[in-house]
Amino acid sequence: MLDDHPLAGRTALVTGAGRGIGRATALALAGAGADLVLLARSADQLAAVAGEIRDLGRTAHPIRADLEDPRGVRSAGDEVLDVSGGVDILVNNAARVAPLGGTARLDQDDILDALVLNVLSAVALTSALLPVMVRRGWGRIVNVSSGIVARPEGMVGGNVYVTTKAALEAHTVNLAAELDGTGVTANVYRPGTVDTAMQEWIRDQDPERIGEALHQRFVSSHAEGRLITPERSAAVLLERLLGDGTGRIWDVAAAPGATGDPARSR
Repeated sequence: MLDDHPLAGRTALVTGAGRGIGRATALALAGAGADLVLLARSADQLAAVAGEIRDLGRTAHPIRADLEDPRGVRSAGDEVLDVSGGVDILVNNAARVAPLGGTARLDQDDILDALVLNVLSAVALTSALLPVMVRRGWGRIVNVSSGIVARPEGMVGGNVYVTTKAALEAHTVNLAAELDGTGVTANVYRPGTVDTAMQEWIRDQDPERIGEALHQRFVSSHAEGRLITPERSAAVLLERLLGDGTGRIWDVAAAPGATGDPARSR
């Protein structure tokens, strides 16, 4: 009996798959019939998510990788190809919000780490995995961004994060134009104000170091119950991914029942 799931026979790669939006997205894809390749730094978290996916009757290949290290990005791409032969769906979700605080006070190594993880890893993995998608005539690339790109001034103290997400969106829209007619789509997803470890980490920071206003934004969104679950955000992403749209900026806030203040997204 043929599997009637919409993504049966497809293989998806999710980065940052050990927790939060990445974990929820991986499980949503598995629920739709996809097999998974999972990338993250935490071996324990990867193993747990892989177990959940196997419980759904799907294959899961966990790959521990440090995507803040250019060498780790290169080796991760090679390993993905080795274990899967190529993927049909790529969700570049891995990101960091640090460093936070006034730009003049930031450590330059921290800035470079953020650029590598938030932008260069997505571009490099896409470059490595794209030839198989094009050859097959079907592929879905989703780069997870943030609603803050729509209003960059709304996150003073988060300049590096805002900059990297804006760059990621420009890359995605340009890539979609490049791939027009190939059967491979590329889209941005702004996941909304999601209850993640990233949000919790920001709330735990010293307001004097990252900025009182920035800290208060995240504390207030949590206290006022404006966060949505990773599962809700992942469900909206899956709905969009199943279509043929390309070059789009998908925003969870546009979906019924979702919220997404651009100043507090992700």
